[in-house]
Amino acid sequence: MERIASFTVDHEVLVPGLYLSRRDGDVITFDLRFKKPNTGDLLTNAQMHSVEHIIATLLRNSEKKDAVIYFGPMGCQTGFYFLFDGKRLSPAQAIDLLGKVFTAGSVYEGPMPGQSAAECGNYRNLDTALARECCRFYAALIADWTEEKLIYPTAG
Repeated sequence: MERIASFTVDHEVLVPGLYLSRRDGDVITFDLRFKKPNTGDLLTNAQMHSVEHIIATLLRNSEKKDAVIYFGPMGCQTGFYFLFDGKRLSPAQAIDLLGKVFTAGSVYEGPMPGQSAAECGNYRNLDTALARECCRFYAALIADWTEEKLIYPTAG
């Protein structure tokens, strides 16, 4: 079998940041890395789920909502993927958009989006305060991010 692209990233040198994971035609995937892989220091289920609800909602309500394809957690519990339409949003615009929504998430005071049994199959582990804390960390991390920084680090 062919090795999938995400398995070619050297997780021993990967650090928290924002990376261009792949391009599939017009679909661009960003890797939003919150935790250093292979350290045992993972996002908790509640952190991941809470950030997902807040950020996905903010992205889909942003001025660039028509470019948003997907925002969701990584199986390895170290971050998230953001997929967007490269015809409607450039990588630089996507960086700016992520900065805005994570900043908005860091001060979000409203009710947790989708926090009911009818809207979410695991609504009980959503926590607005956890989401704000994670969003505050990530907004600060990517505050000065540029397209030039979207490249995965390599060993050596």
